[in-house]
Amino acid sequence: MTNAQWFILVGALLLVRGLTATILKRSPVTAAIIYLAVGLLMGPSVLNLFHLNPLKESALLEVLTEVAVLISLFSAGVKMPVPFSFVRWRAPILLATVSMTVTVAMVTAFAYYVLGLPLGAGVLLGAILAPTDPVLATDVQIRHPGDRDQQRFTLTCEAGMNDGSAFPFVMLGLGLLGLHELGDWGLRWFVVDVLWATLGGMAIGIVAGVALARLGWKLRREPHKHELMDDFLGLGLIGVVYGLSVMVDAWGFLAVFFAAVALRQTELKLAQATPPSFAGRMSQKAVPTDTQAAPDPDPEPVPTVSEGSLVFKEHLERLSEVILILLIGGTLFLDSWSWEAVGLALFLFLVARPISVLVGLLGTRTTWRIRGMTGWFGVRGIGSLYYLMYAIQRGLPEPLALQLIQLTLIAVTLSILLHGISVKPLMGYFRRRSKH
Repeated sequence: MTNAQWFILVGALLLVRGLTATILKRSPVTAAIIYLAVGLLMGPSVLNLFHLNPLKESALLEVLTEVAVLISLFSAGVKMPVPFSFVRWRAPILLATVSMTVTVAMVTAFAYYVLGLPLGAGVLLGAILAPTDPVLATDVQIRHPGDRDQQRFTLTCEAGMNDGSAFPFVMLGLGLLGLHELGDWGLRWFVVDVLWATLGGMAIGIVAGVALARLGWKLRREPHKHELMDDFLGLGLIGVVYGLSVMVDAWGFLAVFFAAVALRQTELKLAQATPPSFAGRMSQKAVPTDTQAAPDPDPEPVPTVSEGSLVFKEHLERLSEVILILLIGGTLFLDSWSWEAVGLALFLFLVARPISVLVGLLGTRTTWRIRGMTGWFGVRGIGSLYYLMYAIQRGLPEPLALQLIQLTLIAVTLSILLHGISVKPLMGYFRRRSKH
């Protein structure tokens, strides 16, 4: 396809998406399914108008998926409910740690004993497929900062954290394949890739989020009364936090998510601690003293960086979803659908994910409805593609890379289809049940 044809294709998809927003909300399918169908139609599976080779374009795909995940993690972080409560966060933390580990172990066993992959490749495949996706799971995640639905919170928070908690397993898999230094008895891996990278990423994110929240709040208050560009501040926070984390070998995905959480939490705490009269002064127009009206008894909320940048980030997230899912459809041939790839995907969705959720949430007070829904809606997507491209760029042998590409792409494609078809009926069913 020529550049002009690409502009027409993507532009037409955006126009259709914009004009049919209400219809899509009422339809049983998600927008991601439509993008995938167009990609499959235009790609080598049907018309063969274009074909994306993930192995040759791994560097480009790594950057595209990296940016998409970062934007999505920021959006997820600023939607987290306030105030922070460890009791409420306990379930997502367990899902991002215990359930993550169980999933990686089960996929590793399947890959080693059923697919015949080397142990290191099995661990790497488990790390690629284990994390749930913050980009494609928007239909089951928190919709806005005031959303109090526990199911949506659990899935959103898990997706925000497990993109960082999967990285140690990626490095372990690469190490077992001889592509990363693990140290004697794995000591370096545990100290650097697990402890330091995780705690360091969280610390960088929290410090940066709190600092930006306080600085923005101070500049907006008297006597400064500065107008701030929240979109730029949000993007700047993502860039600085992620860059610093990568420089010191900390997990940047985890840092960006916690930076967004800290930004939102700190801003709302500052707002609650500010006298109501300040909000009125912030929203009042400058008029002559003798004609100035009385302060508004219901003043407008004080603007915050987190809310001001959220809409822009969600638009970027949707745009990246269109392009990347379209490209996924353009990577698949008809013979990509092998029994091994389909079997692995079904094992992941129907066995590994439900069992790992049950194990992770043992001893918690999580309802069985939430456990069941969480066990099913482990959406795989752009995050998995990023980890795969990351591994390829670190020297993964070509035959093994091609095998992992096929297995990962089929798992992501089936996740888009199966989870996309079931999300609206199931969420609607349980929402009606909760009202009775």
